[in-house]
Amino acid sequence: MFFYDLSKEEREKKCQEIQFVIEKELVSNKLTKIRGFFDDADTYIRKAAYLAIGRLYKNKALQTPIITALEELIGSESEKVRQTVINAGGEIAMTDLKAVRHLFETGLFDKHHSVKNAVQGSLKKAGQKNPKEIIKFSQKYIKHSNPEIRRQIIHGLELRGRTHPEDIVPSLRLLQFEKHKRVRPMLVHIFGQISYKKGCLEKVTAELLTWEDKKLAEECFEEIIKQHEHANRSLRTIKVVSAEDCKKYIEVSKKRVKQKNKK
Repeated sequence: MFFYDLSKEEREKKCQEIQFVIEKELVSNKLTKIRGFFDDADTYIRKAAYLAIGRLYKNKALQTPIITALEELIGSESEKVRQTVINAGGEIAMTDLKAVRHLFETGLFDKHHSVKNAVQGSLKKAGQKNPKEIIKFSQKYIKHSNPEIRRQIIHGLELRGRTHPEDIVPSLRLLQFEKHKRVRPMLVHIFGQISYKKGCLEKVTAELLTWEDKKLAEECFEEIIKQHEHANRSLRTIKVVSAEDCKKYIEVSKKRVKQKNKK
């Protein structure tokens, strides 16, 4: 029986049981059942386990045993275990990136895509709560020679950028001459994603108008307009500028910059 075959009450009880078992093993310096939770075929059991780790980390007495356990488990042959370690690290990184930074650095170079994707997801999640540290970490790898690393890192900045684009555009600017066929489209995608919430279009447009790579900036502007079209159709809870007004704003902003440069 899978996690979501259980009733709501049974699921809550199951999560409590998982956390109780994990805490007990951490205290006794064991990993048998923790390893089993981290390697479970059911995604939601693994999720319950890494969320439990995040909650237990608030107990200072358990912080060292937790990090020790994660350091051992990151060497597992199972990609599910390694993925869950990184997801647990994401919970911890919301308040204490320093403690799990080395786990993220290991995960970025993992041989399995699910583990690398977990780093990206953890950066997204932690970046909303602990932006300064996450952005600082990202800047170390954003120009890495491996294009997949660059791609994962910029994607990891997305959620913070959706509400605070000014926090991440200095990092994105480092890739304004990006040519790789996997990284460049992701960069364009991110600009579309961070442009449509209130006050964001103005900040993103101002940034792109300063870019030397005018072709890439134009690709980003096209994506921004497309994203506004999509948001107008699909988002009902967020007030979004119409695609037409978005396009007009960008064109007017371009003209102002041209006129300023002529003076």
